[in-house]
Amino acid sequence: MRVISLKILRDFWRRHSDAELSLRQWYKIASNATWSSLQDVRQTYAHADAVKSASGDALTVFNIGGNKYRLIARIRYDYQLINVRAVLTHKQYDQGKWKE
Repeated sequence: MRVISLKILRDFWRRHSDAELSLRQWYKIASNATWSSLQDVRQTYAHADAVKSASGDALTVFNIGGNKYRLIARIRYDYQLINVRAVLTHKQYDQGKWKE
């Protein structure tokens, strides 16, 4: 899979240094994956969830850092492309603004 954008991950771990190792591991695993469905993703990340944005985009939410953070991405299985939309704390995630 091709992961866009590492910058979002970097920006987050600069603010939350305890997330750096987990985000780097997620990036490495995702970059080397060849997922073709959410079921494939769940073989690696059992708690990955499919959600819809307000605009109807199908997104995948990953638990990061021992379930301390949430990584939200749009995965295009047909293009082997992951577009990282956001990395959030639980509080930010629960506010739901990321769905807009």
